[in-house]
Amino acid sequence: METLIGIDLGGTKIAAAAVQDGKIIAKVVVPTPKDGAENVFAAMIEAAKEVLKTAPASRVGVGVPGPLDFKKGEIKFAPNINGIVNAPVVAKLQAGLGLHIELENDANAAGLAEHTYGAGQGASSSYFITISTGIGGGIIINNRVWRGANGIAGEIGHVIALPGGVIAGSGVSGALEAVASGTAMARDASYAYARPIDTRELFHLAQEGDFRAVKIVDQAARYIGCAIADLQKNLDPEVFVLGGGVSDVGEFFLGKIRAVAEAEAKGFAVPVIQKAVLGSDAGVIGAALAARE
Repeated sequence: METLIGIDLGGTKIAAAAVQDGKIIAKVVVPTPKDGAENVFAAMIEAAKEVLKTAPASRVGVGVPGPLDFKKGEIKFAPNINGIVNAPVVAKLQAGLGLHIELENDANAAGLAEHTYGAGQGASSSYFITISTGIGGGIIINNRVWRGANGIAGEIGHVIALPGGVIAGSGVSGALEAVASGTAMARDASYAYARPIDTRELFHLAQEGDFRAVKIVDQAARYIGCAIADLQKNLDPEVFVLGGGVSDVGEFFLGKIRAVAEAEAKGFAVPVIQKAVLGSDAGVIGAALAARE
């Protein structure tokens, strides 16, 4: 059974794991350095080396955020990590580990994991959407990641949901993640209640029936549900898999999204929407799968 190494680069933590047939057999998690690309890459290398001590492997997949240049093996920019601009992640990791490195977008990697071993099992096409600090996506067609002509396919968080609206981290005005992500909901709630409120408290208030909280949650669900309906009519995947911290609220939020998506896609198809099941391990498992792909 082949052992593959996956590295998942996040804004707050780096995970490296050895994976066999979708199962993690060794894992190391370290904080993401805040002082530039060189230290970030060094932390990724050291985490992978620790895993390799107990689980030798010859191929490494790395899932990273931001638009990527797959030909150059570079991260064009990572909005939530300081100093990551045109960063040669593949060259740095190959030099540090002496192994073959396969680059993949982090949402694509998580989507591949959910498609292969999670909520998308059995389908040949799926669309993974992560709803957390931001909103990301990954498209799987014929059981393979579809990156598109420029490597940006699946960037659902940056499509325009509200023209002329709030600016997203990418600089896109009215982008979906600027109006419907966990960050957006917490921002709107903090304004509505005139005090800091995070998404955990917001959803608690909404589930208790507080009208301001319900309105904010319903608005986010509408934006996401409309986006899913549009994607159903455009790409027509067999299943949408929703992951990320916000999806952990469960059916209270997913049910609202599902109702909007079904209404907006009426007459075309009923979008099948499932909750992701691999949790925070999806990224690192998918990165390992990318090494195999």
